[in-house]
Amino acid sequence: MENHIHILSDLHPGVALADYMRDIKTASSVWLKHQGEFPLFDGWADGYAALTYSYREKDILINYIKNQQNHHRKESFEVELCRLLESQSIQVDERFFP
Repeated sequence: MENHIHILSDLHPGVALADYMRDIKTASSVWLKHQGEFPLFDGWADGYAALTYSYREKDILINYIKNQQNHHRKESFEVELCRLLESQSIQVDERFFP
C-alpha cells in the first residue's frame, strides 16, 4: 500500500514496543533511501498503530495482510483504523489523520 504497511510479529515481553518500532523505522528508512527505488520516500510518519491478536487468529490475519490491497478498495486505511479504534472505545487523535 502506498500509505501504510502491516507487520505481523511476535514481540518478546522484555522488548518495549516503542523501541521495536523505532528500530524498524530507522533500519527500513536507511534501506529505502539507499536502495534508490523509492526516490520520493522521505521518512515514516511520526506515529504508528500497534494491535494485538489471538494466536489462533494468526492465519486469518495473514490472509488479511496478503489481501489488503483488495480490502482497501472498499474501505480506506484511515476509515478502517478509526473504526477499529472506536469499536474498542479508543479516542481517535485527529492529528494523525490529515
